[in-house]
Amino acid sequence: MRLLFDQNLSPRLVNTLADLFPESEHVFNLDLDQSPDHEVREYAHRHAFTIVTKDSDFGELNILMGFPPKIIWIRRGNGSTKDIENLLRESFETIEAHNGNLESGVLILF
Repeated sequence: MRLLFDQNLSPRLVNTLADLFPESEHVFNLDLDQSPDHEVREYAHRHAFTIVTKDSDFGELNILMGFPPKIIWIRRGNGSTKDIENLLRESFETIEAHNGNLESGVLILF
C-alpha cells in the first residue's frame, strides 16, 4: 500500500515508515504542497495512493466524490512526528483492512 502524506504531516514519515509502506510519498516531494486539495486527491487517485492527513477536507471530498482514493484521517492533536509514526505502525493491520474494505473510504485514527 502506498501512502501520500499531506502537507500537515512531516515529510520524514516517508522514510521512517518505508519498511511498512514502501513507495509512499509526501506532497512536498511531488511539488503538490501548495496545490488545492482536489488536485492532491486527483493525483492520489491516478497513482493509487491512500491519503494520510490531519485535515477533514479530504474526507468531505470523498463524501461528495466517492473513493478511491482512500483517506486515513488522523484526529490526534499536535503530537510529534514520532507520535504519528507510532500511531501508523500500531494501526498497520487496521490500515490494511481499511485498504481492502470496498465499502469504506475514510479511516479515522485517534
